[in-house]
Amino acid sequence: MFDIGWSELLVIGVVALIVIGPKDLPDMFRQLGRITGKIRTMAREFQHALEQAAKESGVKDVADDLKSATSTRSLGLDAVRDAADRFEKWDPLKPAKAKAGAEPAAPAFQPAPDPAMTPSKPVVEAATATAHGPETAALYEKRAARRDAAAATAAKPAESADAAGQPKAAKARAPRKPRKPAEDA
Repeated sequence: MFDIGWSELLVIGVVALIVIGPKDLPDMFRQLGRITGKIRTMAREFQHALEQAAKESGVKDVADDLKSATSTRSLGLDAVRDAADRFEKWDPLKPAKAKAGAEPAAPAFQPAPDPAMTPSKPVVEAATATAHGPETAALYEKRAARRDAAAATAAKPAESADAAGQPKAAKARAPRKPRKPAEDA
């Protein structure tokens, strides 16, 4: 509250001793103590009266509701803070800890030092598929089939133009004949 050090207190004591005198100094301190006690008692009573008035008027309930409504937990900021902390501690080169009963985490990405020494994509996919179960293996097989079909389509020469650069006419299809209904036997 007051920024008074020992040196200032010593100066005040010396001045009080000189001005008031050694006989009246103890009486003055006694009177100062009584006045200080009365001031503290009045301040305590005033604070108690304000608290009672706040309780009676319902201000405390409103203040409590406001505090609970603006708390970090009710606003969801605790979850955001936890997620930020986990993100700051996350190391992409270390595999995540697996929870009990959960599937094992995918291996962390590790760049290959030499592109010539990296295995082909189907080999990597097959190894990953066997590590994650039959459902994943089936997905990787479908992906490989689509990739092979796309590569085969891209390898065919384009037949959209003739030697003169004119677009070729599309082949006309013969109309389909309607199917005959199956005869009952």
